[in-house]
Amino acid sequence: VQLQACGGGLVQTGGSLRLSCAASGSIRSIRNMGWYRQAPGKQRELVATITSGGSADYADSVKGRFTISRDNAKNTVYLQMNSLKPEDTAAYYCNAYVWAISTGWSDYWGQGTQVTVSS
Repeated sequence: VQLQACGGGLVQTGGSLRLSCAASGSIRSIRNMGWYRQAPGKQRELVATITSGGSADYADSVKGRFTISRDNAKNTVYLQMNSLKPEDTAAYYCNAYVWAISTGWSDYWGQGTQVTVSS
């Protein structure tokens, strides 16, 4: 199973970006999917998660600005980020809890995509 994230980049304060992350491999089911971020010198933190049924949860710092969604048919999770702030600058990692034939239920991570917000 692999998670491929894309969509990061450089944007000005107040701008928007959309991240996407597609899971591939011998996948039979995906439960929660989510996005985490890690800024230099800081611990990785939760940004948002979404269940297979579409229930979402957000970090307080991004509520009202970020929206997580998923396409179960495509095994893909998205993160729409609006009103970006410099403090949102970080490497963003996608995560998925996947049932695969060879491994059963396991946690997988994408490679990270950099988001930089200039002031």
